[in-house]
Amino acid sequence: MDSPRSLRRLLLPLVPLLALTALATGPALASPPAAAPAPRTAPAPAAAPAAVTFSDDFDGPAGSTVDGAKWQIETGDNVNNHERQYYTAGNRNAALDGRGNLVITARRENPGNYQCWYGRCEYTSARLNTAGRFTTTYGRVEARMKVPRGQGMWPAFWMLGNDIGQVGWPASGEIDVMENVGFEPSTVHGTLHGPGYSGAGGIGAGYTLPGGQAFADAFHTFAVDWSPGAVTWSVDGTVYQRRTPADLGGRQWVFDKPFFLILNLAVGGYWPGDPDGSTVFPQQLLVDYVRVTSGGAQPAGGPITGIGGKCVDVAGADTANGTPVQLHDCNGTAAQRWTVGSDGTVRALGKCLDVASGGTADGTPVQLWECNGTAAQQWALPAARDIVNPRADKCLDATGGAPANGTRLQIWTCTGAAHQKWTATR
Repeated sequence: MDSPRSLRRLLLPLVPLLALTALATGPALASPPAAAPAPRTAPAPAAAPAAVTFSDDFDGPAGSTVDGAKWQIETGDNVNNHERQYYTAGNRNAALDGRGNLVITARRENPGNYQCWYGRCEYTSARLNTAGRFTTTYGRVEARMKVPRGQGMWPAFWMLGNDIGQVGWPASGEIDVMENVGFEPSTVHGTLHGPGYSGAGGIGAGYTLPGGQAFADAFHTFAVDWSPGAVTWSVDGTVYQRRTPADLGGRQWVFDKPFFLILNLAVGGYWPGDPDGSTVFPQQLLVDYVRVTSGGAQPAGGPITGIGGKCVDVAGADTANGTPVQLHDCNGTAAQRWTVGSDGTVRALGKCLDVASGGTADGTPVQLWECNGTAAQQWALPAARDIVNPRADKCLDATGGAPANGTRLQIWTCTGAAHQKWTATR
């Protein structure tokens, strides 16, 4: 879509991105090629039906804040697009209404004497994201919402690549499920942004309601259906565009990895322009629900639990090669959803469970690494509940037998001990 935007919205500087994704400890060690593994392999899991992987219906008492286990609230201003609002914490600008909706409210006010890039802020609003709480790779991502109206309003439901803290924007990728600017009351936009096609050069299209209807008049359902190499947008079940790598003119497709969700209501900026005398405040974005469902053709995956009932976890949900794999309290996030493949791999976040440097010695740590077909990424799950690397003939092991959060996983000679016993969801 060739929109008039000159800059996209980056994550606010005040959001502690690095705190959301714990960095891997120690150097990342590649796994060298190795001999073919022994023929001890795991059975193929059946393809799972579509399953809900994230859902928030925003049920709760009027005035309640959002569920902190699902959402974090960002604070600060955004100079990148010359937006005018200050995003506040708490429930002042983002609260449940007691009728099953989240209400994000934009107000013309400044009760906290907030300072923005242009001086004393003129407006407040709210922005929420699921970074560090939930990410998804593929599936159906949807929300039922009623947008605000008026010049300068800019509501959005969108996603950013979970690796933004490492690679920055736009290399992280951005999927805009829905954006509306107040001067187009009948039209919403869906857009991809990535390296070489960001800002006004994003790839996308708009959808316009028939008969002059305005999106602010009623609730509508906005969705993307996302699969390897394709993103498809719809409004109320009507598909209006599909994008694949072929649409990028040879530029890099960066949409086959985990993304997190964002909801916000911006005021002003390069694209929508500033509010004017016709704009009435307060304005509200109402969100009935947000839901993510897995694709029916993809194995849904699930937790692998071990000693102390703890889950096998990718540290910080970081997708970088060499990220430690550890024990942690089970929390249902993508960092703890593992798929046991018919090819002998165990995968999470689009990468493989890997023995560092292809090592075979007791105490060699395991890590997340790009899947490469080597023996360091081959695992067998016999009935005894061991998880065995056949090349090393050693078991997945919790270091020191400790059940504490953050205990690093390694390979070790199989002993039958409790800290080498695992229950994998097939």
